Amino acid sequence: MLSKGLIMKHLLAFFLVVAVVFSAEAQKRPNIVMLISDDQAWTDYSFMGHDQIDTPHLDKLASESVVFRRGYVPTALCRPSLMTMATGLYASQHRVTGNDPSPANYSKTPEVNAAAREKLISNVDRVMTVPRLLGTKGYLSHQSGKWWEGNFSRGGFTHGMTRGFPQPGGRHGDDGLKIGRKGLAPVLDFIDEAVGQEKPFFVWYAPFMPHTPHTPPARLLEKYKAMGLSNFVARYYAMCEWFDETCGELVGHLDKKGVRDNTLIVYVCDNGWIQKPSARGYAPRSKQTPYEGGVRTPIMFSWPGTLKPADRKELVSSIDLVPTMLAAAGVAVPKNLPGLNLLENMKTGQAIERDTIYGESFAHDIANMDNHEDSLLFRWCIRGDWKLLLTYDGVVNRYATTHPRLEKRPQLFNLINDPAETKNLAGENPKLVRELSGALNRWYEVKERNTITVFSD
Repeated sequence: MLSKGLIMKHLLAFFLVVAVVFSAEAQKRPNIVMLISDDQAWTDYSFMGHDQIDTPHLDKLASESVVFRRGYVPTALCRPSLMTMATGLYASQHRVTGNDPSPANYSKTPEVNAAAREKLISNVDRVMTVPRLLGTKGYLSHQSGKWWEGNFSRGGFTHGMTRGFPQPGGRHGDDGLKIGRKGLAPVLDFIDEAVGQEKPFFVWYAPFMPHTPHTPPARLLEKYKAMGLSNFVARYYAMCEWFDETCGELVGHLDKKGVRDNTLIVYVCDNGWIQKPSARGYAPRSKQTPYEGGVRTPIMFSWPGTLKPADRKELVSSIDLVPTMLAAAGVAVPKNLPGLNLLENMKTGQAIERDTIYGESFAHDIANMDNHEDSLLFRWCIRGDWKLLLTYDGVVNRYATTHPRLEKRPQLFNLINDPAETKNLAGENPKLVRELSGALNRWYEVKERNTITVFSD
């Protein structure tokens, strides 16, 4: 019979072996870094063909990536778009459909306003998020930049910058919004810490860039003003390059720490922006809208040695990011997620088996916290070259000029021949309108019936 002391020695040896195995397994898991641009048109990169904006660091990343030039976000508004990237759910599923509770309905008293904001934030407590799920496999995670859902810890991040509502400035990022514009030290220090602990890490880098205020360094502003551009356009272009520089610094730090080859980098933009040439603000059919200027974005995946660089023609959506990242990390993908795991398709080069992607647009202000359809403005789908857009009568409140909704009939565009969506071809193609409308209705019914994936320990 073994003595108590010998039993303890065997147990200690067993746990040491388990710890070593777990540590080795954790080190094999790839780090994941999300680079998320804020308010940037899908055309506004030199690798996407822009002849004035310089984005050398993202160009280099694109040359090392699987690039989907026809990438989309389901809704062109930052808060719901970012929540989709964190959860893999459409806005009407994660229930964060707008940026704010409508002041017209929820600002009767400070208490009513605060209660509505907390109710909106609490949606992040009931759904799974990427940081939470990665945490089950030993990942450390860091939030910086835009984050609307309260303190970073409410999203499952182990580290972060945003204090969150009801803290001062906690509406959409507070301290987190300093990242990029005020340097990258918090993110770089986090990477150093994770590498030092030999733990895999997840980085949410969502800087307030090139988002207004457009306050680029003078050296960049003068560069673009010298091109004869208006001050407004020059400031925006300079902001795009400034954001690019910060991405280059972050990726360079991964190289410096010797972890780049075991890091999956994902690039996406939360929504589009078309700068007005002679005034502040965005032009029509861009930010907040379901047109290409609002919802289209290049989407890139870079993982040296695992993903061979390629230029892909398929349609992809930001709902595909979560299942793809979880699969890369060896985390079981929750049931009922609407997106696709693209990892094997990217590894093998096989075509993605999906012919249609979908989206929905809601007003900036949420008219009814208990019924998202009260703020529904558009539903849309893209199949091949064709895009169908259906209009609804949701309440807009603020930003009414952004959503004139003068065309009540279905809008059908051929995106290859008419990427600016200038000619509505619905009247000439009634059969196609019926087919795509039916697909949209079926998608919405299935999506509404689908059980929301709730995270539990």
